[in-house]
Amino acid sequence: MSQSKIGAFFDMDKTLIAENSGSIYFREAWERGEIKTLDVARGVGAYLQYKLGTLDITRWTERMLGDLAGQREAFMYDEGRALFERRVKAKIYPEAARLVAEHLADGHVVAIVSGSIRYLVEPLAKSLDVAHVLCTELESVDGVLTGRCIEPACLEEGKVHWLEGFIEEHDIDLARSWFYTDSITDLPVLELVGHPIATNPDPRLYRTAVRRGWPVRLFDVKA
Repeated sequence: MSQSKIGAFFDMDKTLIAENSGSIYFREAWERGEIKTLDVARGVGAYLQYKLGTLDITRWTERMLGDLAGQREAFMYDEGRALFERRVKAKIYPEAARLVAEHLADGHVVAIVSGSIRYLVEPLAKSLDVAHVLCTELESVDGVLTGRCIEPACLEEGKVHWLEGFIEEHDIDLARSWFYTDSITDLPVLELVGHPIATNPDPRLYRTAVRRGWPVRLFDVKA
């Protein structure tokens, strides 16, 4: 009988990279004149609400994704790759990249588990040689986005939903597995694994990690 595998799961924003990927996307779109300053401000406000736990993230995500209806997937992939090269690649935490490489070298099943959309996550995964991505998936018909996501979005308990399926498919032993994240909103996933790591934690996650005796890792993009 084969032994179960060990998983190493990484959140993306503020865990693998030093900025929120949604903020990067909004800034890029604003600089190109595709969205208004008010839209950027609303996006920042929503992000702060999310971190405070006061945002209905499902409804907000549905509203934001609706703006992508009619967009071709091929275009989104091209834009995601270009955005990664222009804005994201330089924001990868060197310590995080080394951790990913160490887990891969140890034979662990490494996956990025992110609330962001595949077009933004996949270029980072490829850069880090990570084969598995669990993220918010967008519905498409004949290569064209409908403006809806495949439920549930990969956020909060939605992350648990997608991760549980992945764990079963790959025969992963959660008691020996790792999860790295910066956000208290990922508490349901942290509580699943034997090795929860608070990485650049927000204040609520930091307090929780200290209280529960979880390791805390602080990364610097200049390291």
